[in-house]
Amino acid sequence: MANLKYYDVILKPIVTEKSMNSMSEKKYSFSVHPEATKTQIKEAVEKMFAGTKVASVNTMNLEGKNRRRGNTSGKTSKTKKAIVQLTAESAEIEIFTGL
Repeated sequence: MANLKYYDVILKPIVTEKSMNSMSEKKYSFSVHPEATKTQIKEAVEKMFAGTKVASVNTMNLEGKNRRRGNTSGKTSKTKKAIVQLTAESAEIEIFTGL
């Protein structure tokens, strides 16, 4: 298990049409550190965004894609995605409000 601080866990928000539609249900998508656990992700969201209370966290490990450039081939890096469900009385996350 990685020794991660809460500010190292969340890398960036994922802004897609599907993730924007799920915000009405208080579900937010983030790209997270590949070695982060669900409890670390929950702790990071509650510390980084004031007034939020996490109900559940779902994670997905995404394998790297095969890429080619001329005769050379390789893979892109692995990523991890987290979908965070907030409780009903929790505050909204401010990053997504202006989008």
